[in-house]
Amino acid sequence: MRHNINQRIRAQEVRLVSEGENKICSLREALDEAKLQDLDLVEISPNAKPPVVKIIDYKKFLYEQKKKVKGPQKPKTKLKEIRYTPTTDEHDYNFKLNHAKNFLGSNNSLKASIFFKGRMIKYKDQGYVLLNRLIKDLEEHGSPDAMPKMEGKRMIIIFKPLKK
Repeated sequence: MRHNINQRIRAQEVRLVSEGENKICSLREALDEAKLQDLDLVEISPNAKPPVVKIIDYKKFLYEQKKKVKGPQKPKTKLKEIRYTPTTDEHDYNFKLNHAKNFLGSNNSLKASIFFKGRMIKYKDQGYVLLNRLIKDLEEHGSPDAMPKMEGKRMIIIFKPLKK
């Protein structure tokens, strides 16, 4: 919606609204007052009798209007990653599991990956066992997108946080 500003206002008499003040004056007086303050005279309500005008910074006014239309932004989810090896110890597993629960609790997605170094690639079954255990342990906090899959020397699964 475009507003009439300064010289584009056509009414002879206007209702000037400013900080707690509300007065009816001629367009010339309102324009002079706006010029003194180095701001714009903006027609807020053109259909009123007389039209309502306000002395404001027009660019700032447009910015605020645009911001209202967009509304509040949703927080974006981030992808956090936790890495394991097929020989991850019990204590390390629990430590990383607690971090995974915190990530999913703060509305972030989680990527759990098992990295196979050297000849460890023979133990893919241990990787599947570890990720299936992780799926079971995180079922209250997040759900997996798909089953674990191999990508090169990594086995990967991605969890999405549960809706609250």
